[in-house]
Amino acid sequence: MDPVVDETLVTHTGGCHCGTITWEVNTPKPTLTAWKCNCTNCAMRGNIHFIVPAQNFRLLTGHSNVSTYTFGTRTAKHTFCSVCGVTSFYTPRSNPDCVAVTLACVHPGTISHVEIKCFDGLNWENSYSSTGISHCSKLLD
Repeated sequence: MDPVVDETLVTHTGGCHCGTITWEVNTPKPTLTAWKCNCTNCAMRGNIHFIVPAQNFRLLTGHSNVSTYTFGTRTAKHTFCSVCGVTSFYTPRSNPDCVAVTLACVHPGTISHVEIKCFDGLNWENSYSSTGISHCSKLLD
């Protein structure tokens, strides 16, 4: 018997620059919502990310090469490859039960449309309550 395929989700693959860390993530289609944050960390990295429930993210390779950096409230876990230094995914402060995936680290071919929203990480509390980013924690249907 063939496995059941969920037609409402799309599987994206990606990873770090050197290929040590690889992963796959399921997102709803057709539109992917990504966040551009101006907190001190995201701004320096030029990070634009989308958020998925942790259950929809699978780390495939590089488990022992994932390093973590924390600061401030220490809620966000900024993970990066210990070989090339690229942050292809991390645990966001806004949704600690989720994974934030760096849009630029997704392999080409599976994303058809992205809506980019701004998150004012320099004024975190106000932005958290006004942007709706907390809704990213809901499980995908």
